[in-house]
Amino acid sequence: MASESAGHPAGKRPCKMQAFRIWDTNQKTFYLRNNQLIAGYLQGPNTKLEEKIDMVPIDFRNVFLGIHGGKLCLSCVKSGDDTKLQLEEVNITDLNKNKEEDKRFTFIRSETGPTTSFESLACPGWFLCTTLEADHPVSLTNTPKEPCTVTKFYFQEDQ
Repeated sequence: MASESAGHPAGKRPCKMQAFRIWDTNQKTFYLRNNQLIAGYLQGPNTKLEEKIDMVPIDFRNVFLGIHGGKLCLSCVKSGDDTKLQLEEVNITDLNKNKEEDKRFTFIRSETGPTTSFESLACPGWFLCTTLEADHPVSLTNTPKEPCTVTKFYFQEDQ
């Protein structure tokens, strides 16, 4: 693939995609149900349903996040007063940090001790979150301190 660096200024190549295990501070992992990312407790044979998060670092703090080998990407979409997390069929390695239309796929990664939070670049103040209840969709919140939402995640490179 000789054209790999095409479209990247000064021949800079994109950072490579890495897979990570992710779980919230209540030990809920992510899985896919009806094309929606869900956080829940997977046990026994269901542990194979766990989704790894694919991450492509853009710079020191900004990242693209996806699942299924980077074929489904997490995005933050505003529709009227509603802000929601979506999974879009886009190849994570095709995203470009310099494109305005790819901004919705960008998350700011912040580490606090052993945990990581992800804030939408396109929708400042909106954070990736889970609820306290299991088997509910992974979503976004603009009230990260609310006791019923979890915005801190453990993030470990998949071996």
